[in-house]
Amino acid sequence: MNNMQAPKILPWIAKKAGISEELALKLWRRAVSEAEYLSGQSAGAEFCGLAVQRFLAIVEEESGAIASDRLDPAPQLTWMWRHQTRMSLLSLMAAQNAYRCWQNTWNDMVGQKKAA
Repeated sequence: MNNMQAPKILPWIAKKAGISEELALKLWRRAVSEAEYLSGQSAGAEFCGLAVQRFLAIVEEESGAIASDRLDPAPQLTWMWRHQTRMSLLSLMAAQNAYRCWQNTWNDMVGQKKAA
């Protein structure tokens, strides 16, 4: 089993979901095991992303089960993870597009000098 450290925001997530930190840590370990099984990896960006995604989904399921006796629904957390992932991808795409623009401009300048 992977000994990946729990995220530093685990206590905050536990509080927001209305579960104990001990339960959140157990859910984290379960998510890491599931991510390792699903990805076939025990390290790397894909594995870490999947572990966090699984953790948030499991916490939502658990907090939903606990909140079924309460009037207030537990907050949903996976939207935050998906939004953060989308924002990261957008900045990478912007950097890639800027690089391509620079590369095309440079190639055009070099091509004009050779033609002259």
